[in-house]
Amino acid sequence: MSPNMSKSGRAWLRGILDANRNGQPVGLYSVCSAHPSVLRAAMQQALDDDSGLLIESTSNQVNQFGGYTGLTPAQFVAFLRSIAQEVGLSLERLVIGSDHLGPYPWRAEAGEIAVEKACALARACALAGYQKIHLDASMPCGGDRPTLDDETVAQRAAQICAVAERARAERPDELPAPLYVIGTEVPVPGGEQSGARGPQATTVEHIRRTLDSFQTAFFAQGLHDPWERVIGLVVQSGADFSDAKVFDYDPEKTSQLRKYLPESPALVYEAHSTDYQTPNALGKMVQDHFAIFKVGPWLTFAYREAVFALSAMERDWLGNNKKTRLSAVIKTLNAAMLRNPVHWQGYFGDQDEAMQSVSRQFSYSDRCRYYWPDPAVQREVDLLLRNLSSEEIPLTLISQHFPEQYDRIRTGELAGTPESLIAHHIRKVLTIYSSSCRMRNTSG
Repeated sequence: MSPNMSKSGRAWLRGILDANRNGQPVGLYSVCSAHPSVLRAAMQQALDDDSGLLIESTSNQVNQFGGYTGLTPAQFVAFLRSIAQEVGLSLERLVIGSDHLGPYPWRAEAGEIAVEKACALARACALAGYQKIHLDASMPCGGDRPTLDDETVAQRAAQICAVAERARAERPDELPAPLYVIGTEVPVPGGEQSGARGPQATTVEHIRRTLDSFQTAFFAQGLHDPWERVIGLVVQSGADFSDAKVFDYDPEKTSQLRKYLPESPALVYEAHSTDYQTPNALGKMVQDHFAIFKVGPWLTFAYREAVFALSAMERDWLGNNKKTRLSAVIKTLNAAMLRNPVHWQGYFGDQDEAMQSVSRQFSYSDRCRYYWPDPAVQREVDLLLRNLSSEEIPLTLISQHFPEQYDRIRTGELAGTPESLIAHHIRKVLTIYSSSCRMRNTSG
């Protein structure tokens, strides 16, 4: 990643955050997904908005061992570049970051080993040119107490940060100085478990303790300059979701946070698990200094909705055509999830078989997103797209399964291809975030 590219992305991001701190109701959203259809749609959205774009890979998706996508940080950066070139998005508009960079993927192992692996991931991200890193050591590992104290979380985060800084120092003229996000009260990645109650908003007292513990830990590692590059604090906004419920943002619960915005470092609040919030709620959050929204499951949830709708369309259109083998996307996806339940059992493994089947496919937690890269699933998706691209899809079928997209096809705003239908459905979500953050023409 070139120096010019990193400076451009950095300036765009810092400009929005500074404006939010100064009272302007602007913000930005972070696309936390590695799915190519989601990434392509997000880049198309950024093109239309004439804005920058923040994309972050989670430590589950992308890590030094490949994650569930099979990609290392360097490969993920190359992957993003290839899609950007395909879409026509200038590389200078991209800001690439790491979400939940910490021991989470290895939390079953001893704390020391899990943190060492997180440090190796931090090094890989820094060397790949990541510009924004969310340091998240909030989860207990093997041998830890059920809940970690603030000091332990901060010390582990500082240890991970120090490794990223040393990696960047190896090529200071080529690699960007990372911007950091910290926090000890981080929502559960991917949403709450089934039956969870609504989360409580972070208190001002907790923020003060968090900043004190992190500053102490950073300074103990000699990380004075990186401390000044801390741009965000993850707090619990009260907005969250479980497998079947959305916990809506309530401004009254965060009134004290709105009034208290730390002066040093000059940061904003980063809100996780904002998926499925209403446009009105997101707009209020921006006004309350939640200037960075993380969104991921909602985007692959929309992708799944579109693919399932295409599968139904394929059945209606080609089901009686004996020359065509219909795809079996839904059946194959379910088989992959049953074959390897590790990504969903902890969320709704206690449900009965009938309810599990519903949750696996349709849950807000969108646990099926882990299974789209499965080779068997991907083959069926590819077959589905080929079948629906063999001839022009009848408009009457598009009207049945994609009524909103049908209207845009009739007015010439959208092509009637399966890929266009998927992209537009994903962009319905992205447009909500873009509008709430007032992203249009914020490229700086």
